[in-house]
Amino acid sequence: MSRIKMLKEIKEEAESLATSIGNFLISIEDESVDKKEEKKISIEEVRKILADKSRLGHTKEIRELLSKYGAKKLSEIDPSNYKSLLKDVGEIK
Repeated sequence: MSRIKMLKEIKEEAESLATSIGNFLISIEDESVDKKEEKKISIEEVRKILADKSRLGHTKEIRELLSKYGAKKLSEIDPSNYKSLLKDVGEIK
């Protein structure tokens, strides 16, 4: 197997792992949220997840998601939309 092919496979597996971890974290959060007292997602948590996805080569998709929520940068997104933004990020493959 050539090195390039092997590196591409490693990259794909890393992306898949990052997506799975993101989805897992979202599902854990969904299970632990009390309907009366919903945990707030901080901008720092969202920024970390977006940065991780971007480092994996999904910068274009991240920018498209930001514009979907009417923003050019994360700080312009309403914090009430963080949860749905993270769900959308989790669907990036």
